[in-house]
Amino acid sequence: MKAPACPVCTLEDVLAHPAHWECATCGHEWPKEEVPEGPRVVKDAHGNVLAEGDSITTIKDLKLGGSQVLKAGSKAKNIRLVDGDHEIDCKVDGVAIMLKACFVKKA
Repeated sequence: MKAPACPVCTLEDVLAHPAHWECATCGHEWPKEEVPEGPRVVKDAHGNVLAEGDSITTIKDLKLGGSQVLKAGSKAKNIRLVDGDHEIDCKVDGVAIMLKACFVKKA
């Protein structure tokens, strides 16, 4: 990210700090503007873009904890995309689970 010119003195002698900019000439400080992110894109294991309401199929056996295993080929309909490490919220055989997109393919 290129440092902007100081809004007070208009000089380009600007220092970058993690959360703000500081002019080395006049000492003025101002917050860094956050760049808004575009819409989130979630892709399955094959690179297909997933959307709310899609149907998916697991591509490998997934351990759910204990001795429970979600078998490869298990299907989920009407998925929801959520923020976080596990991008997909769905129900498989009536059980609500969250999955990583890298373990599913679009059905």
